[in-house]
Amino acid sequence: MFRSRQSRFVLAAAATALGVVAAGSGFSAQAADPAATAPAAAVKHRVLFDNTKAETAGNADWVIGSSQPDPLGQDSTPSKETDWTGGLSAWGVALQKTGDYTLNTLPPGNTITYGGSGALDLKNFDTFVLPEPNIRLSTAEKTAVMKFVQNGGGLFLISDHDASDRNNDGYDSPKIINDLMTNNGVDNTSPFGFSVDILNIGSGNPKAISDSGNPVLNGPFGRVTGSLIASGTTFTLKPADNPAVKGLLWRSGSSTTGTTGAFFVTSTFGSGRVAAWGDTSPADDGTGAPGDTLYDGWNDPSATNAALALNATAWLSGDGSTGGGGDGGGGCASGQLLANPGFESGASGWSAASGVITSSTSKAAHSGSYKAWLGGHGTSGTTTLSQPVTIPSGCDATLGFWLHIDTAETGTTAYDTLKVQVVNSSGSVLSTLASYSNVNAATGYTQRTFDLGAYAGQTVTLKFTSTEGSKLQTSFVVDDTALTVG
Repeated sequence: MFRSRQSRFVLAAAATALGVVAAGSGFSAQAADPAATAPAAAVKHRVLFDNTKAETAGNADWVIGSSQPDPLGQDSTPSKETDWTGGLSAWGVALQKTGDYTLNTLPPGNTITYGGSGALDLKNFDTFVLPEPNIRLSTAEKTAVMKFVQNGGGLFLISDHDASDRNNDGYDSPKIINDLMTNNGVDNTSPFGFSVDILNIGSGNPKAISDSGNPVLNGPFGRVTGSLIASGTTFTLKPADNPAVKGLLWRSGSSTTGTTGAFFVTSTFGSGRVAAWGDTSPADDGTGAPGDTLYDGWNDPSATNAALALNATAWLSGDGSTGGGGDGGGGCASGQLLANPGFESGASGWSAASGVITSSTSKAAHSGSYKAWLGGHGTSGTTTLSQPVTIPSGCDATLGFWLHIDTAETGTTAYDTLKVQVVNSSGSVLSTLASYSNVNAATGYTQRTFDLGAYAGQTVTLKFTSTEGSKLQTSFVVDDTALTVG
């Protein structure tokens, strides 16, 4: 919470709808609108963020926008996190840009209710986000929250470290969340199967467990590999109280088969779902009210916090498979599988040599600031970019990316090449999807798409390999990748 801000990037927040147009050379190309997003869902997921429990007290700013209850009042078509004002604005804008969510904030002075007549009553929402509450919920409010979850709602709890009482009323978020789970009038016997640890952990990089079928770790917003702690806490699991509880990310040194040291947990209660995070810093996008000292964990390249927050929101809201702990619900849940698909979190999720993923202004990105720049040296050599991905069984799968090629070569001889391949875990090539060269150089970006349905049920690695000759440069610039399934 008190580290200096880092550079902010905008995470590509939604699966891109990839159209296919017949083209030569074994690939499909489409000159699509670079700002296009996924089409709106027939039924939008409804998310309510709380701001009644001093979420902006002290140095906090845990809101998605300054316009409340409707953030669209500040900017009706936000494209970047600063279009809305708040430490959680990147979260809100990312969801808004998909077209699949409607977002609201419960403003200060309101009461959390369930089953009432108001427009902001929990019965009107799929997910309720309680980000570091600093005021203890009333008895009626605790009952409302528990009934909401019991009857099918999604609850997203975010705690902070011990002694983080920002409004000096004697209650901090660990105490408040524990009180909700043990003194609520509905089920006081650890209904979610975990408790918040009374700790102040200064720093750490919790890692995700290996679970390719988990919809939070591998959801529509990318693959989660790790998070971060910047003054936070952990959870103790109590599977005897609720066997559905599961730790998805764990503090370094903790046993992932044990019960202590879990940093991100999920569970179920009744017909509903619960997720809990041990620190607000990972969700903090570094922006907020003037004078606040915030930490840009959302865009921190050492973690995949944006994917974690967004996938968890989707799961809580009813996307993906059903049940706690990532049990499959049948069929194929649509989504985007690649981690950090637009490279805006640096090298996170990708294997690449230093300098390949770059924000250099010498080559324009397709969107945002970062892209993968392969080749461009004008000397003999090879550059690679790769990421492993698990494609669920029974799914159609499409790989898409935007490619720009420029060259100093002339003529029709292919001196420099880029191969796009699917390889297995041992590095053996399963398929060469396409091969490009200096001969394909053109102004601007072109979208390329490929059918990967043949690899459903397998874990494969997507690999881009550029090879240059010894004289003149050819640059192969890749951006805005996506591997969509459905």
